Amino acid sequence: MINTVHVSHVGRVRSVNEDSVFISTLEHGYTLGVVADGMGGHLAGDTASRLAVETVSADLSSLEPGMSMDAIRAALGDAILHANEVIYQEASKDEKLHNMGTTIVAVLFRDSEGYIGHIGDSRAYKIIPGQVILLTDDHTLVNELYKSGQITEDQLENHPRRNVLSRALGTDADVTVELAPVTIGAGEVLLLCSDGLSNRVNRERIGQISGSLDIPLEERADRLLQLALLAGGEDNITVALFEHQEEVASQRIKGWDS
Repeated sequence: MINTVHVSHVGRVRSVNEDSVFISTLEHGYTLGVVADGMGGHLAGDTASRLAVETVSADLSSLEPGMSMDAIRAALGDAILHANEVIYQEASKDEKLHNMGTTIVAVLFRDSEGYIGHIGDSRAYKIIPGQVILLTDDHTLVNELYKSGQITEDQLENHPRRNVLSRALGTDADVTVELAPVTIGAGEVLLLCSDGLSNRVNRERIGQISGSLDIPLEERADRLLQLALLAGGEDNITVALFEHQEEVASQRIKGWDS
């Protein structure tokens, strides 16, 4: 069984939370989690992220038992592409919503294995003993520059345009979803987050807190949120944690110190 928790906060600067988050334990051993970070201004960003979460969660609310991993991959990818269509069509109907879009990072588990789908720069991390693994590749302008060797890793972290997306959900009629397999075992944690966390809290600290298995999962999520707020809280912040419950009640991931 997978234990889950999520928190979201408007931050210290913005007046509207354009992040949306959804986690549900579905029938037949499935678990779904979605984080979306909207863009396009006050109404548009909020609308885009909400539509993304609502569409994906509705499409995946009733799954057949015992689906193969290939079927899970296809179902998640199709749901995200459907969300792209819904957002794009809504934007075309209302001038106030023109050019709205959102990031999305979602996970669909069958028991403890499944797939992650993502578009944009919301991230998925897997925390294992002593290590934090970034499972997603940011769809941003500066990441494209970094991968092509035009800027260094240090420049990547501090570039003034690091939040400019090269791919988003809902801004174009057609989009490509990145899909990757994921498993979590006992003592391992999966984190989905918006860039309000990943831009303000470094990877090592994320791992230390997420991997402190002797601390309740809800408290770990809140500590991550508070760290992002203490670091400035300029953006909305959303955290979703998934933990394999088997044999973790009194453990701590070795290699992390609180």
